[in-house]
Amino acid sequence: MVRKSNGRLPGPSAGTATTPSVVHARTPRARRRDRQRDAILRATARLFRERGFADTGMRDIAAAADLSAANLYHYFNGKHDLLFYCQDRALDRMLAAVSSARKASSSAPERLRLVFTAHLQTLLDEIEGATAHLQIDSLPPPMREAIVRKRDRYEHALRRIIVAGIAAGELVDVDPAIVARAALGAMNWTVTWFRPEGPDSAAAVGDVVSRFLVRGVAARTPAARRPFPVVKR
Repeated sequence: MVRKSNGRLPGPSAGTATTPSVVHARTPRARRRDRQRDAILRATARLFRERGFADTGMRDIAAAADLSAANLYHYFNGKHDLLFYCQDRALDRMLAAVSSARKASSSAPERLRLVFTAHLQTLLDEIEGATAHLQIDSLPPPMREAIVRKRDRYEHALRRIIVAGIAAGELVDVDPAIVARAALGAMNWTVTWFRPEGPDSAAAVGDVVSRFLVRGVAARTPAARRPFPVVKR
């Protein structure tokens, strides 16, 4: 979810970048379908971690989700559909986190902490998919383009928080694009080494990483209210 280009942040006219793309009311049937699709994704998380996306077949996914192949195709048309759903839902939640953070605090460091924590929780806990979150190049072009557009909206929203924090003197005066992409890269890479069955929870890892990243860009780093938890190896 990190852009490869080095383009500059669009001006204020791109105001939709901080608005979640999915705000329409969902019917009970649609919500039930989404819950089942989320359950399928969680059931296949271990397969993605152990075999990788390319080596995991639909029959493997059906078996892991305790479904027949026919039932699985009722929810996903294929692996690419599942992969798109994983990334699209994750980005929806991250965009919603930006909106919530802007309402919850006027402090740029605190907004960043809230967004980073939500980002990591989404990747590691809420919508498990392991490295599926990084497999954007495996999507067919139309799906990939849709994800790239939404991903760019999220990055631009994050950069706006950084720009505002620099202007307010709350964050160090460095290139917002580099800061945003470095943070996104660090957070996204956690899916390659985090293990749900390991000694540390997703919440603990998310707390450590998010506070570490914020302390690196805060102009004035206040004393921590509590010590950083020890993450075991």
